[in-house]
Amino acid sequence: MSPGTLTTHAPAKINLTLRVTGRRVDGYHELESLVAFAGVGDRLALLPDAPLGLTLSGPRSAGLTIGSDNLVLRAANALQERVPGLRLGAFHLVKNLPVASGIGGGSTDAAAALRLLARLNGLRLDDLALRDAARVTGADVPVCVEARARVMSGVGEVLGSALSLPRLFAVLVNPGVPVETAAVFRQLGLGKGEAHPAATQPFASSSSTSAADLIANLARAANDLEPPALGVAPVLESLLARLHHLPDCRLARMSGSGATCFALFDDCRKSARAARILSREQPGWWVKPTVLR
Repeated sequence: MSPGTLTTHAPAKINLTLRVTGRRVDGYHELESLVAFAGVGDRLALLPDAPLGLTLSGPRSAGLTIGSDNLVLRAANALQERVPGLRLGAFHLVKNLPVASGIGGGSTDAAAALRLLARLNGLRLDDLALRDAARVTGADVPVCVEARARVMSGVGEVLGSALSLPRLFAVLVNPGVPVETAAVFRQLGLGKGEAHPAATQPFASSSSTSAADLIANLARAANDLEPPALGVAPVLESLLARLHHLPDCRLARMSGSGATCFALFDDCRKSARAARILSREQPGWWVKPTVLR
């Protein structure tokens, strides 16, 4: 790596809960989600003052584009439009997270680009220009900029205060089936201006003082996109059933619009054991034990 290169971790975003309250007249869906971040993720580097561009490596880089539609470059261009004289550079992304998987892979990469450019240019992460660049780049990008647990709402642009969640020991599992977010929302079937009649109850964060309390609260909430996602990718039904029946699993749920699901455990030994079991049973699946916080 060249001297002066800046690097940052781009952690997977996990929707511990996801409540869809309705669809706006402009077609966007209103939601409320408790978001946490995992220890696993991508890695982004920035070589300052080189021509703006993007190169890729890593086990999940195949099929990704490096053109202007890539979210890393879209974020950089959006910030450049809002900050005159912004110093840029050449990005290199090590892609470890599966794509189209409900864990914000593209969004967390875009947020990582904004963090690196903020560091290079002496910008605060709450700078209004940076916040606006995150918003226009993608709905999940704003919550990924600081990569701290919090409740997000609206279409992703309304962020609650950062939360100090107890550590959650998890296994993330993706069956290798990309799931298009738009297809899941179509399956949900809400018309423009329609409220979601079956929206689940909001997450109650005030009483989550321990991991056991938090998991109990999570169990009373849900992911409203899980049922429609099962219609788009039926493999998720068997995946979730298998997670529920893993030894010592406390909770299993889909993240985002899928297809990545997570299972929660009491400690790292139990999550590591579950990951070994799944990896032996399904060697083609992406299986990662990690910590959520």
